[in-house]
Amino acid sequence: MIKESIMKRKRLYIAGLAGLGLIILVSIYKCGRNRPPVSQVRDCFFCDFANHRKGPPPVLEVETDEYVIFKDKYPAAQHHYLAIPKEHFDSFQVLNGSHLGLVQRMEAGMMEFLRSKNIDPKQAIIGFHLPPFISVRHLHLHGIYPPSDMNIGNTISFMSSFWFKKSEDAIRELEGREL
Repeated sequence: MIKESIMKRKRLYIAGLAGLGLIILVSIYKCGRNRPPVSQVRDCFFCDFANHRKGPPPVLEVETDEYVIFKDKYPAAQHHYLAIPKEHFDSFQVLNGSHLGLVQRMEAGMMEFLRSKNIDPKQAIIGFHLPPFISVRHLHLHGIYPPSDMNIGNTISFMSSFWFKKSEDAIRELEGREL
């Protein structure tokens, strides 16, 4: 009985902390809303990585004409990679139907890369964070494995929700967006 009470209290604390974190993220997002249009973006370090500008980029695991894949600087699990397009897009939300092919190729590239690491992509988490829950304002696709390595915060952060969209759901959504 006492043990159940303690567990219930812990869950409430975790839920409260998660709520507080969401409030902080929303307030940070609102503070940065007056960003320049895409064509005026000047200082995007993901653009610099993808286009080999300004100092040494992270090790690029994959490079195509459209995107690059590299290891996340703050991995949520043993294998945590990002696929980013060379062209700047603030987030998944700014994409329209004309970007469907790009997102499909990024997803296919991430899946092929994970297979090259002997990882079954069906067992990995592959998807996009949605504003305001993005850490870098440059479209990036996460590929994470194994999910069992993630702590509770990362598990919440990367679960399919209104803040994280799995790649197959993102593709379905883009199919319905206008050009």
